Amino acid sequence: MKQEQFVALHEKEWNVLRSWLGQLDRTPQAAMRAEHALDFPQAYRRVCHHLALAQARGYSREVTDRLQQIVQMGHRQLYRPPAPRWHKVAVFLVADFPRLVRQQWRCMLVAMLLLYLPAVIAYVAIMWEPSLAHSVFTTRQLADFDHMYDPANSHLGRSSGTDLQMFGFYIMNNVSIAFRTFASGLLFGVGAIYVLAANGVIIGGVAGHLNAIGYGAPFWRFVVGHSGFELTAIVIAGGAGLQFGLSLLAPGRQRREVALRHAAWIGARLAMGAFAMLIAAAFIEAYWSSIAALPDVVKYSSGAGIWVLVFWWLLRGGAGSRHAA
Repeated sequence: MKQEQFVALHEKEWNVLRSWLGQLDRTPQAAMRAEHALDFPQAYRRVCHHLALAQARGYSREVTDRLQQIVQMGHRQLYRPPAPRWHKVAVFLVADFPRLVRQQWRCMLVAMLLLYLPAVIAYVAIMWEPSLAHSVFTTRQLADFDHMYDPANSHLGRSSGTDLQMFGFYIMNNVSIAFRTFASGLLFGVGAIYVLAANGVIIGGVAGHLNAIGYGAPFWRFVVGHSGFELTAIVIAGGAGLQFGLSLLAPGRQRREVALRHAAWIGARLAMGAFAMLIAAAFIEAYWSSIAALPDVVKYSSGAGIWVLVFWWLLRGGAGSRHAA
């Protein structure tokens, strides 16, 4: 076969393969969406065969170099080492997790209302009648709150312990709350509803009590830094538990065990992302929130920046790609 006929016969196939390989280098997620339209291993074997034929028949350097370049591009993709585990974790946190949160937005909205509405009600009620705080907390608990948020306390939000000790304590405390919120969804969602509402009452009750006795400023200066990650993570864990329970109550057209397995997989990934957020919250809480000497403008501006960052991440993270879960 003459070179001109050979090129005319296969040039379109070469161009398609080369274009796809180039796209795979630039935007892997977009290229992978077309993976089924292009049988890469088979196309790669054909172009290797074409290169061998071109070399055996003595075709021009232009043709063989062109084929050699496509073969090298394909070889680089075919034998590329798998992405390291840290890369998979980063992709999950940056893109897959916020996209999954948005997919479950109905459960997340319900969870948010279940947490914040009781918090607001408890806050307003205790501000209106401060003695109601004794109906929610014991006298010892109220005394501890008063000591931790006393304006004279050099470490806000704590009575003792080093930063490292408190970091470990906050991780255990926060993650245990999130885990209970998520796992209680197995009780047809009722457990998640109770845990969310109870935590809302506690949060609002503490805030209302401290504001009522004049310790509101230290309290808000302490919580503003880490609350963006912490409260949002509790909402997400609650939403994960709610969708878990919903799969038991209303499995739809699926069999209940199939719906439950699917919901468990979604819930587990949501819980993992929420746990990562709580670790970030614990770090901020231990090493930043407790510093009493920082001026208000630093505390509140940093807290506002973290809230904006969390909302932007959850609303826009992974929006430009559809990386395989």
